[in-house]
Amino acid sequence: MKKRAFSLLILILVALAVLIFTQYSKLNIISGYTAKYMASGVFIADRSVASLTDQDTNVPLIKLAEAEVNAQDQEASAEVFGLMERTAICRDGLGCVLINEDYEPGPYRKPNRNKVENPYPFGNKDPDTTTLKGVDFAKLEVALDSAFARPQVQKTRSVLVLHNNKILAERYADGFTADTPILGWSMTKSILVTLYGILQYEEQLDVETPAPVPGWQSDDRSGITYNHLLRMQSSLEWEEDYTKMSDVTRMLFMETDMSKAQAEKEAVGYPTQFWNYSSGTSNLLSGLLRDQFDTYQEYLDFPYAALIDKIGMHSMLIETDLAGNFVGSSYAWANTRDWAKFGALYLNKGVWNGERLFHEEWIEYISTPTEGSDGTYGAHFWLNAEGKYPDVPTDLYSANGYQGQYVFIIPSKDLVIVRTGLAEPPDFDINSFLKNIIDCIP
Repeated sequence: MKKRAFSLLILILVALAVLIFTQYSKLNIISGYTAKYMASGVFIADRSVASLTDQDTNVPLIKLAEAEVNAQDQEASAEVFGLMERTAICRDGLGCVLINEDYEPGPYRKPNRNKVENPYPFGNKDPDTTTLKGVDFAKLEVALDSAFARPQVQKTRSVLVLHNNKILAERYADGFTADTPILGWSMTKSILVTLYGILQYEEQLDVETPAPVPGWQSDDRSGITYNHLLRMQSSLEWEEDYTKMSDVTRMLFMETDMSKAQAEKEAVGYPTQFWNYSSGTSNLLSGLLRDQFDTYQEYLDFPYAALIDKIGMHSMLIETDLAGNFVGSSYAWANTRDWAKFGALYLNKGVWNGERLFHEEWIEYISTPTEGSDGTYGAHFWLNAEGKYPDVPTDLYSANGYQGQYVFIIPSKDLVIVRTGLAEPPDFDINSFLKNIIDCIP
């Protein structure tokens, strides 16, 4: 009996050694992801460690990490079998960030915030849920039932339907409410491009001008414009693979200054030759945005003063990296109603409560298909121009994020539809989800 137990122990140790050896390069991702997500989930979204462990980090490999949260110091640490411990610390107004040898304790500058109170969607007072003539509300409830069915597969967390600036329906999974901030992941990219639209409207820059990256000015990258970057067609090297140590995982879980990751890559072709989705490009754009301002405080304030607080998205927080840059690729948090406000701004053609924030032509710009994307991508927005969703109008464009975060904007139906969750296609059928809702609207 003892011999059998000893043999079993040896097998377990060998299996563990093989696992660590084959996956060692991923430990930075595993422990880094867990520490960062746990810190932000607890201290930004106000969720419990148990909920985050049971749902968000309970996925292959990531679930191998063990996390510990220090509420007093607002930080979280994680390790894998005692190896590769990573720590994320949280800072008021800046969110949470993984630290490394470059970390220096505060004090930190933080954005100035200005809250306004108007009826929804132009503020945060009770939303107007006035029924609209012709809307089949009974059928709409069935559509939402379908979106929340099979919770272990579809993993929907929230759905909100906004029509003609009025909330027709909203629903939340257990543990989530209208006040719960949800990580948008790559929906953050659409926030970033909107900031560029505001600068373009204010004539602070022209997206057709070359990007002023110092290291590019004397080589074949000198012709890369803001437009090429916003459309992901710079033809710079980049590997967007989250299953291994790649360009994107190195940037998100190891870099001090995320704005440099794409800037340091070589060209593999001329601008527009290739379309290649790159979170590094978005963070490069965030760094270039910083260069538009004379002071760091102006940079910190700009997204909130020019867009976020101006349209009442007061729950939104964009986290920064260790170098102080907004992580424009991935790290914006906001509750579902505030994500819907962002869609409403575009549905209202850039005008918010009587004030124009960006040109109406900007919407045409971000929703025009980019060459090489098969009609699925514009400028930091996703498109349905070629009918990827066959039962949905082709004028749909959307902010999309990892694990199924979406703000769908459908101008022809005067609709904004927000869905958040932890599942993407095929587990969550976007075409059927949207069709079911659209069929309820006259």
